[in-house]
Amino acid sequence: MLRTKINESSQFIKERCDLVPEIGIILGSGLGPLADQIENATTIPYSDIPNFAKSEAIGHANELVIGTLAGKTIVAMKGRFHYYEGFTPKEITFPVHLMNALGIKNLIITNACGAINTDFKPGELMVIEDHLNLTGTTPFHGPNDDSLGPRFTDLGETYNKELRNIAHSSAKNMGIKLQRGVYAWWTGPAYETPAEIKMIRILGGDAVGMSTVPEAMVAAYYGLKTLGISCLTNMACGILDEPLSHEKVIEVAKQVEDNFIKLVSDIIKNI
Repeated sequence: MLRTKINESSQFIKERCDLVPEIGIILGSGLGPLADQIENATTIPYSDIPNFAKSEAIGHANELVIGTLAGKTIVAMKGRFHYYEGFTPKEITFPVHLMNALGIKNLIITNACGAINTDFKPGELMVIEDHLNLTGTTPFHGPNDDSLGPRFTDLGETYNKELRNIAHSSAKNMGIKLQRGVYAWWTGPAYETPAEIKMIRILGGDAVGMSTVPEAMVAAYYGLKTLGISCLTNMACGILDEPLSHEKVIEVAKQVEDNFIKLVSDIIKNI
């Protein structure tokens, strides 16, 4: 049962670290260096944690880091799991169940993704205001434990308005350009075709990526305040006449690393 697995994993973590985290962070492709800023850190490999999966994606270190950042107690996932790797939505989102059990009240989810909105540029950051689930799947399929959360979850404010306002205020004060938009979840690992990008634009998507949405859905299940931040690493297929590659995604994420770390650290300070 899910509750049994959550209890096993949370007990394992609590035996190794007595800190109670206030904020959880999921770090996407190439964005893991933020975890290196965490002080008094306890680092636990995913392979050691009961019921945890392990990502094979490039740019994911597969470590859970607990410590302090900007005066707050943090638990950070240095790498995440993806549907395209063959993980089920329940495996992908198990870390959110665990972080909730550890005590977080706020969750920051980050990703590297492609820009669809032609007003955006590679290297910019975007706050997620809403999402499109284009995968045809959900982490809520199957039996539900009503003692954990509701059978029918309200996703009306999946991405918390208060946290979004904090993000925009922090960005303005730091002189960092921060876009806002709708994130579309695509299964991957193949990038979208030009026709598919046109479809997503018509549907209202401003950016497209292969993560984030299932984790945000489970955060909503628990009533966690969630902030989504995308690193726009490239223009999506068909917008520019150039091929797409994961190596380029990692390269651009590296270029915006400093701004990303400064922004997220300031957001955490102001939560």
